[in-house]
Amino acid sequence: MRPAVSRAAFASVLLAPRAVGVAARCASSSSSAASPSVAAATYDHASFIKEVAATDPPEHLSSLLNVLQARGEKLVSPGAKRGLIPLVVPLAESPAGNLTSLLRWPTAPSGMEMPVVEVRNHGLWLLAKNVNQYIHRVLVEADINGYADDLWSAVGDTGKKLYTKGDFKESQMADLDAYLLKKVEG
Repeated sequence: MRPAVSRAAFASVLLAPRAVGVAARCASSSSSAASPSVAAATYDHASFIKEVAATDPPEHLSSLLNVLQARGEKLVSPGAKRGLIPLVVPLAESPAGNLTSLLRWPTAPSGMEMPVVEVRNHGLWLLAKNVNQYIHRVLVEADINGYADDLWSAVGDTGKKLYTKGDFKESQMADLDAYLLKKVEG
């Protein structure tokens, strides 16, 4: 008698984009594959978004992946959707086990950007309305807390387009949330 096999396990492997050096593993496997380079991960995520999610990938997807890695998150395969709602594209996993992901609306109008969300054990939290807004927020928070150098090197030219170091201090706003509401464009 053949053991029962989950169709979802096969579907997640079959739908995952194929890339050199990236291994697909069985859902019951306990070993973890080495994380691919950012360039390979960007290609995997971009091709997954284009081919499987059937939408255009965000313009600054590679910068987002760099920021997530600089914050200590581990990049994950976009096909690693076991146990997730089908509308998310996983990007990275935090040390706490939460997944930073993009949300793909099923009936999104043309040109609508994908929100950045965090998938936790019991729900979905909106982090930003789009990739640019998320990167901008992270840069502002890093600038305020004095650890922006790693993030600035991770985002490169994209960071310079979104935020100038010291803008929060120059704004003389007392509250970070007020600054973000007024200055971070959506």
